[in-house]
Amino acid sequence: MIRTPFRLCTLIAASAFALAVSLPAFAVDSRSPMADPKPQTKSSTSKPDSKATSAKKKKAPKEKKSEQQFINGYKVAHAMIYKQHDYTAGIDQLKSLGHDDNPDVANLIGYSSRKLGRYDDSKLWYERALAADPSHARTWSYYGMWHAEQGNVLKAKDYLAKVETLCGTKCREYTELKGVIEGTRTY
Repeated sequence: MIRTPFRLCTLIAASAFALAVSLPAFAVDSRSPMADPKPQTKSSTSKPDSKATSAKKKKAPKEKKSEQQFINGYKVAHAMIYKQHDYTAGIDQLKSLGHDDNPDVANLIGYSSRKLGRYDDSKLWYERALAADPSHARTWSYYGMWHAEQGNVLKAKDYLAKVETLCGTKCREYTELKGVIEGTRTY
């Protein structure tokens, strides 16, 4: 009798872990970026030769370190931008990471450019973020704010509707963009 609850708990814990690991990582105005998608170079049915397998095993720790360096660098840039309001240094830090096509990186560069009044640059970076991830709610929200600041409230409302489809009306991205459109917030 004691084993049955233990097995059930173990099964539930294992299932929860498997679900958590299988879900994509989302960073919504987070100090940690989403992971860059890994390019698939070989089909899953092909067998790697033994030399390639050995090379992958040796290369894996280096990739982890590089990914951790990216995350740490992103956190530094995030603090520069949101806490210190040093947008120029934040942009420089983000560009130095070499992950310009990461949607979180491109979005933060777009946000910082908008805060500096560089609206053309900001637009390009928002579009780059959306090209990398068309479901990036934070970028849709910020780009909607960009349109509102440009006086294009109709386009901002279109983006608000897009944000609603992505995360609903209770998410931060929706409420912030709605406030900007209504004139009750600045961001």
